[in-house]
Amino acid sequence: MPNANHEQPAASRWDERYSGDEYVFGTEPNDFLASVAPRLERGRALCIADGEGRNSVYLAELGFRVTAMDASAVGMQKATRLALERNVQLTTVVADLRDYAFGHERWDLIVSVFCHLPPALRRDVYRRAVDGLRPGGAIVVEAYTPRQLEYRTGGPSSEELLVRLDDLRADLEGLRLETARETVRPVVEGRGHRGEAAVVQVVGLKP
Repeated sequence: MPNANHEQPAASRWDERYSGDEYVFGTEPNDFLASVAPRLERGRALCIADGEGRNSVYLAELGFRVTAMDASAVGMQKATRLALERNVQLTTVVADLRDYAFGHERWDLIVSVFCHLPPALRRDVYRRAVDGLRPGGAIVVEAYTPRQLEYRTGGPSSEELLVRLDDLRADLEGLRLETARETVRPVVEGRGHRGEAAVVQVVGLKP
């Protein structure tokens, strides 16, 4: 899609960031995901904007049938490499969240970790994600809140891309929120996220 101000397209920026051998956010799963995933029912899982695949590979190790999607082809190539190293099966999809087809009642688990989008797109993505969950399915979200601008330990520099709990409550209408909180915690994930951080955490279940 043409960009009027000639900024580098998002996929290209992430391809460049992921181009080295290092895993920018490490190879271990997000701490919040790791704290809740073991108690969730195994089934088909989708990790959106999953970068280099650390969360998808972790879920595959737990026994989920996992699809990882991201706009970065380089990131998804590294996700495939990590899955091979860990001896698990992983499906990867290179796609833009603007037009990614979640499907209807297709997934038992959808994971969104530090996926920061403009408000209108965020609302649309989560609406489609809720529709894509099967009854009894779960969505797990962790994202930075606007307070993260005070910490500067990772995440976007624009407040527009950060999200509050009240925003997610509205975005995920129709789900029962089993976990719903804003908190400050240490986030240590590769060199990309490192230090105290202001986050929002949600586990939503579809009736």
